[in-house]
Amino acid sequence: MSFKTLLAYQKGFDLAMKVFHLTKNFPKSEMYGLTSQMIRSSRSVCSNLADGYRKRQYIKHFKSKLSDADSENSETQLWLDFALACEYLSEQKRTELQSKSEEIGKLINYMMNNPDKFR
Repeated sequence: MSFKTLLAYQKGFDLAMKVFHLTKNFPKSEMYGLTSQMIRSSRSVCSNLADGYRKRQYIKHFKSKLSDADSENSETQLWLDFALACEYLSEQKRTELQSKSEEIGKLINYMMNNPDKFR
């Protein structure tokens, strides 16, 4: 079984790609600020899920990487708030992406609370 079969990974990857495409329209002055932060945090959700899944036989390591994925997911929500405040995206778009991020967070938390189901 592959980490790519995890629903949290699939939804995280989808959100990261949506963030990537969204940030293409941000001002060039944000390239090394908000744009890179949003892309980095959204992609880190997936990378932490992949890393943790490969070490899932070690419950503490698995849960630690899941916690890191959850933190990066929360950070992505923060950057969405900044993008809204800077008027780089609409309230509707932020709400849509926020909702997707919250769903990913619920999936990650389920995994943290039920690590034996992923061994």
